[in-house]
Amino acid sequence: MNPIYIKNLSALPCAAQEFIRQMGNDTVFAFNGKMGAGKTTFIKAICEALGVMDVINSPTFAIVNEYRSDITAELIYHFDFYRIQNIQDAVQIGIEDYFNSGALCFIEWPDKVEALLPDDTVFVTIEEQANGERIVC
Repeated sequence: MNPIYIKNLSALPCAAQEFIRQMGNDTVFAFNGKMGAGKTTFIKAICEALGVMDVINSPTFAIVNEYRSDITAELIYHFDFYRIQNIQDAVQIGIEDYFNSGALCFIEWPDKVEALLPDDTVFVTIEEQANGERIVC
């Protein structure tokens, strides 16, 4: 994946479109970044660009949120594993079924479930720069 530079919040829609352009046929994306780097905000922008009209929230407490594109009817799963205590928690929610569903899966805090991630997972890093800009790579 080529780096995507996000100068400010108004640049998010264009950055999301560029990310979608680069996604290809991959379906599982693992987003890494420090707390506050913008993982949820970027995933929200991607979902909106894909045609999700529902309110898009962080699944911090639910662990997974399900969305559907109003344009393509495609399912999108958004995971946040920050709060899980161990990998068994992820197994109990059926994480492997989600990953193998063919639906888009966007994962925050993937290090907590790394052993369960499919081999073709695309790892994405969001880095905050000193000037507040973000780099997605």
